[in-house]
Amino acid sequence: MNFHIAEFQASYGNSKQIPVSDIPEIVFSGKSNVGKSSLINKILYRKSIARVSAKPGKTATINFFSLKEAYFVDLPGYGYAKVSQAEKKRWAELVEGYFAQDRNIALVVQICDIRHKPTANDISMIDFLYHHDYPFIVALTKADKLKKSQLQQHIAEIAEELSEYEGAMLFPCSSNDGAGIEEIRQMIEKSVNNQ
Repeated sequence: MNFHIAEFQASYGNSKQIPVSDIPEIVFSGKSNVGKSSLINKILYRKSIARVSAKPGKTATINFFSLKEAYFVDLPGYGYAKVSQAEKKRWAELVEGYFAQDRNIALVVQICDIRHKPTANDISMIDFLYHHDYPFIVALTKADKLKKSQLQQHIAEIAEELSEYEGAMLFPCSSNDGAGIEEIRQMIEKSVNNQ
């Protein structure tokens, strides 16, 4: 799978606008400010194909990026407090509307910050993916911000938090130094090939 050749396809602010799913989709989900755009950029060997927002909660659309074999689907970040109720409701409709469609989802990359325990919103999302049988992995971003001695402890704590989700795979990674990125690429490739 060629991760070097990717381009921005389209943004959708309403789930009804999203075209029919015709090739495998790799979905990126996570709270605002967790490093979602940075992770997508790193996986695709780009600096800014996915825009890194200065303000959390800015991605209010579902963004599609096309690769030859798959789409990368960037869901709007959740859990940002300074957004109006109407906007939160619109985001919820967008994400729920996306998953309610008959989509060819090969893998969901659920993104959490390795420095903290998963938030209530993170758990809700993982719970949703698990109980609806979506294939997913948990990318633990910002691993470069922890000392090596802290890293294993944080991974163990997060694994404990997610222990009821049998088979949930954790991938510590960093968009800064590239740690763990190749392993995530391999999981994406494997998921696409299994479709």
